[in-house]
Amino acid sequence: MITTQDITIIGGGIIGLLTAREFINAGATVSLIEKNNVGQESSWAGGGILLPLYPWRQHQAITQLVIQSLSLYPELATQLIAETGLDPEWRQCGLLITQNPDIKSALNWCLENSINYALANTEQLKNLNSQPENPLWLPDIAQARNPRLIKSLFQQLINKGLRCYQHCEVNRIHISKQQINSIDTSSGQFNVNQLVITTGAWTSQWFAQFFAHSQIIQPKIQPVKGQMLLYEAQPDTLPFIVLENDQYLIPRLDGKILAGSTVEQSEFNKTPTITAKEKLHDFAVNLLPTLKNLSPINHWAGLRPATEHGIPYIDKHPDIVNLSVNAGHFRNGLAMGPASAQLLVDLVLNRPTQIKPEAYQFSSLH
Repeated sequence: MITTQDITIIGGGIIGLLTAREFINAGATVSLIEKNNVGQESSWAGGGILLPLYPWRQHQAITQLVIQSLSLYPELATQLIAETGLDPEWRQCGLLITQNPDIKSALNWCLENSINYALANTEQLKNLNSQPENPLWLPDIAQARNPRLIKSLFQQLINKGLRCYQHCEVNRIHISKQQINSIDTSSGQFNVNQLVITTGAWTSQWFAQFFAHSQIIQPKIQPVKGQMLLYEAQPDTLPFIVLENDQYLIPRLDGKILAGSTVEQSEFNKTPTITAKEKLHDFAVNLLPTLKNLSPINHWAGLRPATEHGIPYIDKHPDIVNLSVNAGHFRNGLAMGPASAQLLVDLVLNRPTQIKPEAYQFSSLH
């Protein structure tokens, strides 16, 4: 089988799917290649908070993508429901941050980025076992139920003509004169017009596999393990997201509550551990004592794609004319995803960019 599309994307997580959507909406034909099932790695494993933890402590380049993505999510969610009948459960449930020793920086960040805020009140804190310090309430912060977002987004793309090849391994890349001509896969050969890499935590490994003896610049992305717990609670047990220190509780519409997460350097090991389970359970039941009567119904781990400062690579490759990369979003793939896709497609299609692209370029991240 030999097929030629305008765009070939390798990597079927949230970044790959959103990038495919942006290309298709621009009129391009797209093939997406995924070595496993679409959206089953970090995109599925995360919590779905559409804001970085303590965003005022992050690099401005992260804020740029987050603020732009916040403006894109309402229309995205509306379209997904209308076109697929599948609800991604995007909702502005609000975020309560219980402890903010750097409250001045937090309030300045909210003001600079037009984020509504208020100091939390006793009613919001009454069911939490916390020692609040300048507790901050962000009423408009949203979440998406990431497995359902993936499902609805994938269905929309199939409806729009995406060619998707799951359980498809890339075996070889044919390149000449700084241009990729075709790739050999377990599903056949693909001629390449433009190739986009959205392989998350596996991106550096992917480059090492196919460009091991080349002098081309390679992205520096490492896997960082994160573990999560899930509780089956009654709806409205917790009405909003709560962040305390570096851990959080996320309520779903049906009452389920996620507790997360760990940050572990463990290469590509996704095995959940008893130690992490106990740590997360202790955090959850201490912060929300209502959970003491419940046992976790699920425990899993995922691998986040980490760069040195959490800034993703969103750039055309400096050495290969038809290769681009959109990867390295660490724990903020959903929060930065729509704007990241928009920026990558703007660059590939030579459109004016909505945000300044320099911070995400290979030259800035090496």
